[in-house]
Amino acid sequence: ELWTGTQVPGFAQAGAATALGVTPDKVTVNNHLIGGGFGRRLEVDGVVKAVRIAAKVDGPVKVIWSREEDIRQQLYRPLYHEHLKARLENGRITAWHHRVTGGSVMAHWLPPAFKDGIDADAVDGAAEVPYAVGDRLVEFIRHESAVPVAFWRGVGPNGSIFAIECFMDLMARKTGVDPLAFRRGLLEKNARALGVLNLVADKAGWGTPAPSLPSGARRGRGIALMNAFGSFLAAIADVAVTDEGDVSVTRLVIAADVGKVINPNILEAQIQGGATFGLSAVLFGKITFAEGAVEQGNFNDYRIIRIDEMPVIEVHVVPSSENSGGIGEPGTVVTQPAVANAVYAATGVQLTRMPIDRALIAKGA
Repeated sequence: ELWTGTQVPGFAQAGAATALGVTPDKVTVNNHLIGGGFGRRLEVDGVVKAVRIAAKVDGPVKVIWSREEDIRQQLYRPLYHEHLKARLENGRITAWHHRVTGGSVMAHWLPPAFKDGIDADAVDGAAEVPYAVGDRLVEFIRHESAVPVAFWRGVGPNGSIFAIECFMDLMARKTGVDPLAFRRGLLEKNARALGVLNLVADKAGWGTPAPSLPSGARRGRGIALMNAFGSFLAAIADVAVTDEGDVSVTRLVIAADVGKVINPNILEAQIQGGATFGLSAVLFGKITFAEGAVEQGNFNDYRIIRIDEMPVIEVHVVPSSENSGGIGEPGTVVTQPAVANAVYAATGVQLTRMPIDRALIAKGA
């Protein structure tokens, strides 16, 4: 008999049964209020380890991982390489190629969903871009590494939309067009995407100077658009970048069209919570390996954003009668490219990786 918090009680039951060599009907799962799973608790390795220990002990067993064990025994979100090419003609995109290369979560988590060599999650956000891009080719190349991969809040669109939205800014600046105007020109046939983009631009004051800062740090404003999970979100971030390359996000404005809204307070809280995940990821979320082992172990060397570093997060909702979309993950996804594009505006450095590499944007780098 198990007491645990899991996103997949059936998987926990099956995993425990396999570990014990019994049929699943011999295993009872008492599922707690999860308190936060975010994809990690779609895996049941912790349950299986606890069951294997309990099988050797006479009496109840409670297993708790230390934070160091938890961080170092994680299954991490995939390291994707996103390669994009486009043909631009008279300010329009007439051809588009997006290749995603990396490990497949679906292949190990739900093998029947990995069909014809395509991981649908890995290309989510890439397969259906909101923009008019002409002739289109989207590919997935499976390339596994020794690092185990799993879902993480925002899943596949974390990579694909970060790449697409940073690429949009790069094309806009290469052609001398404002990033907002460039996007608008590609959204004439996508009213919902254009709606959130226009709303966030209005609420954030796009086109006006970012607020000056007493420190004299370089300042920038960045924009990003997201269409995934059945929802449309747009974000604008204001950042300050010091001479040493440290980045502070001073304001984050998000507009959302998620279809019919049942509980506006939960909607706002989910967007703010997701955005906080995204801020931690784009600013600090780095895992490194040495001699086959994870080097990070606690919050001193695996940073998350702290309360005194949090920007104001404004959420604006587009009234809609469309079917309700998801909202637990979009805030995480749209925040990361908005911050990266703001850093680009502040420094002139095109970032192509997460988290932000301070050495690249330090003054004089």
